[in-house]
Amino acid sequence: MPFAVADNIVSTVPPEAERLLEREPLMAHLGTCAEGRPHVAPVWYRYADGVVEIVTTGRKLANIRENPRVSLSIQKDDAGQTQWMVSLLGTATVVDAEDETTAARHRINQKYGAAPDAYAENTLVRIEVGSVTYRTYDDEGE
Repeated sequence: MPFAVADNIVSTVPPEAERLLEREPLMAHLGTCAEGRPHVAPVWYRYADGVVEIVTTGRKLANIRENPRVSLSIQKDDAGQTQWMVSLLGTATVVDAEDETTAARHRINQKYGAAPDAYAENTLVRIEVGSVTYRTYDDEGE
């Protein structure tokens, strides 16, 4: 199926990509790497003002503590056809402050329709976006 593709690689998140990131509660895939071993896992996220917030634990959190360079990929599909995608590269900071983690967890859980106190064991991670690649796919040219 042919698509008209708009592909943009920029160092700051442009308004169009921000709208895509903020619009819906989509699953993101977080890429981390420690000791030369890459790890990719799904996460919920919240984007605002050039910063991505996630709350996480386990291997993702351990990898970020060891190597703060991360990637995040978000994609919107409709019946198996990609509508748009955004890939972010950035630097993650673990925020061990419980009050900040609780507030971020409430914001993220609200976005995804979860109870405010769900996933209380998770820790806040803020990702400062260094670069972004985004594409919109337009199938009107078929």
